[in-house]
Amino acid sequence: MDAANKNRAGLKKKVVRELKEYWLSVFYMSFFFAVFTTYRRLILAHYDIDYGDYGISVIKALVLAKVVLIVEQFHVGRNYFKDKPLIVPTLLKAGLFVLCTGLFGVIESMIRGLIHEGGSWEAIHAVMSHFNYEWLASALVVFFFFVPFCALRELRTILGEGTIGKLFFKKRSAVKVGFDQEQNT
Repeated sequence: MDAANKNRAGLKKKVVRELKEYWLSVFYMSFFFAVFTTYRRLILAHYDIDYGDYGISVIKALVLAKVVLIVEQFHVGRNYFKDKPLIVPTLLKAGLFVLCTGLFGVIESMIRGLIHEGGSWEAIHAVMSHFNYEWLASALVVFFFFVPFCALRELRTILGEGTIGKLFFKKRSAVKVGFDQEQNT
């Protein structure tokens, strides 16, 4: 019975940790996508074009945060990245997440085409008409959005769970980091 309680407690701890991680990711992504949507809206307003897909920003954040958690559960390249400089897994994971974001954008365009245009050919046309410089610009912005996101996640794996949060929100002298700073300068 004791082993069952330990398993249950371990499962509960894992679920709470993953929910916390998910909602932090959703918050970060929602904020970014809302800022990006505002940027688009302001640029298009200059040309008298209405744009206001703020709801899509939240939906995109909810879905992509889950995609990020699922991709990380597969431990993509964990053994390959083990002894590489942090920039390698950071950039590769940012690229992978950009691909996931692009795939979500294609699916979003197809759904919009099906809803607004009414047919599958119109949906395909809606997707194909969006492959332009805007997608390339969006991919670049999203890539550079994911770089600090992935960098912090990689640092967390090295420094330990909660250390980055403590470094940001507590006195630095109160936080013990797992390496000697003088040795690494």
